[in-house]
Amino acid sequence: MAAPLLQKLSESLGSPEPAVRLILSILIGYPCAAVYRQFLFHQPATVLHLFHLFSGLALAAFNFAGAQLYHSAVCVLVQFLMLRLMGRTVTTVLSSFTFQMFYLLAGYYYTATEQYDIKWTMPHCVLTLKLVGLAFDYYDGGKEPSKLSAEQRIGALSSVPSLLEVAGFSYFYGGFLVGPQFTLRSYQKLVAGELSDCPGQPPNSVFPAMKRFALGFFFLVIYAIFGPYYQDSYYLTDEFEAQPFWYRCVFILLWGKVMLYKYVSCWVIAEGVCILTGLGYNGMVDGKHQWDACANMKVWLFETTPLFGGTIASFNINTNAWAARHVFKRLKFLGNKTLSHVSTLLFLTIWHGLHSGYILCFSMEFFIITVERQAQALVRDSPLLTRLANSPLYPLIYVVQQFLHWLFMGYPLVAFCLFTYDKWLKVYSSVYFCGHVFFLVAYLILPYLRKALVPKKRTE
Repeated sequence: MAAPLLQKLSESLGSPEPAVRLILSILIGYPCAAVYRQFLFHQPATVLHLFHLFSGLALAAFNFAGAQLYHSAVCVLVQFLMLRLMGRTVTTVLSSFTFQMFYLLAGYYYTATEQYDIKWTMPHCVLTLKLVGLAFDYYDGGKEPSKLSAEQRIGALSSVPSLLEVAGFSYFYGGFLVGPQFTLRSYQKLVAGELSDCPGQPPNSVFPAMKRFALGFFFLVIYAIFGPYYQDSYYLTDEFEAQPFWYRCVFILLWGKVMLYKYVSCWVIAEGVCILTGLGYNGMVDGKHQWDACANMKVWLFETTPLFGGTIASFNINTNAWAARHVFKRLKFLGNKTLSHVSTLLFLTIWHGLHSGYILCFSMEFFIITVERQAQALVRDSPLLTRLANSPLYPLIYVVQQFLHWLFMGYPLVAFCLFTYDKWLKVYSSVYFCGHVFFLVAYLILPYLRKALVPKKRTE
């Protein structure tokens, strides 16, 4: 009965059935959170772990049938056994990282197609970070607190978790399918009823949760309306190739904005589920309770920043924070921030998948950010450019800068979404590799502009 209804719903919305199942599953998190608040908040930890486990498994079964259900269960079990049998050792961390990443990459390899499919590897990439992070946090729990950073102390585990605890943490309905990332320590506080603005009572988080739901739903509606007009497949048509150069560039700009809204909507709606349970509680600042512990988007920054760095800082926040905490900062021994940054981007590239488009996208991101930082330093150090940036002409400058920002934000995403070499090469050829050329020229001329526009420091 459910299958025909879903098929009719997907046809009426013009969306694939797996996508409809996914968004319905994220929305189901709200009634699950309501049940937890109303009936389970004061129940023992075992009851809560079981509720999270079975609700997460039910969502997995709704989205991925048959043997696909077993992949997450195998990885959760293996991770628990590693913690139990290997203890707080570097071997545990390395074994966890190797096994979980190898399992994910094997999944990518054996299920790969030439288009984006919603299959078991989608929530599994989220689970992979959870389980690898769990190994790091367990390892940190064996160190002296004075040797840990503030972030590490917050996530460090004082004792080995039980299998039921790891399972509940892994399948928690608020973060199983699309994130956000959170630590087992935060999950333990949730189960203990500590994440509340009213100690011992369900949090007063209904209004903050509904605000995020409304915002996420708003972006979902935007994507549902405009998404059909900006399909990835249009890039590969003769019609797109026949359009003038300016049209192709504007299409990339608008496509990039619309395409990102599917991620924005899912993450913001999922964040609302976490807020409703209390997992999003982040203490009190300036007398106000904060509910942004699970925020994966800074929507206002995302919409208004004219900077590529601002977009990155506003987008997929929890994943970026995970990578910074467990990869970038732990590579401090390399003694080179650039090398640590490149290594972190390489990890994120592989974590996303095995297609060449991911490599091109993240390498472009690194190059764009490098050029932007040099340009910002030039504006800051040049009296002429500083005056210009603070002049009445700035609104016009902002409009031009925002156009370039949105255009070249969509540009690397073409490779990210089209995956394979033959597809993204065709699109980039049609726009004469304008993004590559623009930033390469900027990179080459910035040193000369610095010489011309930045006064030399006087030496006494």
